[in-house]
Amino acid sequence: MALSREDIFSRVKEVMVEALGVDDDEVTESATLSGDLGAESIDYLDIVFRLERDFSIKIPRGELFPDEVLNNPEYVDNGKLTDVGLKKLQEAMPHADLSGFASDPDVARMPEFFTVGTIVNYVERKLAA
Repeated sequence: MALSREDIFSRVKEVMVEALGVDDDEVTESATLSGDLGAESIDYLDIVFRLERDFSIKIPRGELFPDEVLNNPEYVDNGKLTDVGLKKLQEAMPHADLSGFASDPDVARMPEFFTVGTIVNYVERKLAA
């Protein structure tokens, strides 16, 4: 039986609480991983590991958090994604709402778009595939 979005969110919430040591009431779909929950780069690896284990899925490097696009000089100019870079990012992250990023594609703003809801969307898509 397929998991409901509510079930997926509940399990993602548990992952966040365990990986980041936050209270479960802090973990909402709109909470950003870095800004609201205090995740650091090493925590992203732990989150991926825990999601893989908890949902029995494989998350290829760069699929959930596509840093290869954000760090590629072919797609970034003066700290901002080029139009080609933005298109690549949107292709790499169909699970994320990047509409607010397109107006000011400053790479430094990217952590604002890594939310708990983005992870729920990703897991939901992955389980449906």
